[in-house]
Amino acid sequence: MASTTVPTLVASVLPADFADLGGQVKEIEKAGVDRIQWDVMDGRFVPNITFGPDVIAACRGHVQMGFEAHLMVDNPDPMLPRWVEAGCGIVIVHAESTGHLHRTLGAVRELGARAGVALNPATPLAAVEDVLEMVDLLLIMTVNPGFGGQAYIASMEPKIARARAEIERRGLDIELEVDGGIGAGTIGGAATAGANVFCAGSSLFTGPGTMAERTSALRAAAAGSAVGA
Repeated sequence: MASTTVPTLVASVLPADFADLGGQVKEIEKAGVDRIQWDVMDGRFVPNITFGPDVIAACRGHVQMGFEAHLMVDNPDPMLPRWVEAGCGIVIVHAESTGHLHRTLGAVRELGARAGVALNPATPLAAVEDVLEMVDLLLIMTVNPGFGGQAYIASMEPKIARARAEIERRGLDIELEVDGGIGAGTIGGAATAGANVFCAGSSLFTGPGTMAERTSALRAAAAGSAVGA
C-alpha cells in the first residue's frame, strides 16, 4: 500500500559539475527540489570516494534547502559531529556499517540532527526492526551503493511495501526514502510500494526540458501512483 503523503523529492549531487557545486546547488533549489543528498563514500564501505564535510559546508550558505548526509562509510561514529556541523539536518547511516546501530542512531539524535538508517539491497528489513522507534527516516537502497547511474532493482519493491506496512502498523512518523535508479519509469513503482521520499540523480540532471520541468514531472509521477491519486 502506497503512502498518501505528498512526495518529497531529493537530489543526489553525484551527477553534478563538481567544479561548480555552489552554482549546482542553487540550480537544484531553483528547480523546486525539496532537499539535497550528499553521498559520502569512503572507498572502503563502497568502492568510491566523494565528499568530505568541508565541501558540504562550503555549499551550505548558497541555499536555504535542507541537506541530508548519506554516509556510505565504515564506522561512521567518529565523524558524526562533522556532518552536522557542515549543515546536514539529516544524517543517514547504513545498518551494515556499524556494530552498534542503536548507539549510532542515538548519537545522531544527541547532535540535534534527524536520524536515518539505510539498507542495502541484500539486507533484510529485520536488521532495523528493533530500532525503528529511534529512526526519522528509513532508506531502502534500490541499487547497490557506490556509483550513480545504476539500474533500478525492481525486486526491492516488496521490501518497500513491508517497510511501509510496519511503519503504519506501529503508527510511526518515519519518512520512507528510496535511492538508486529513480526516474520517470521507476518512481511510480516505488511510490506504489509505499515510498514517500525519492532520491534522484541522473534523471534530474539530464533529459528533456529544464531541471525544473524534470523535477515537476518526477513529482507528478510519484503523486499519481500514490493511494487515492
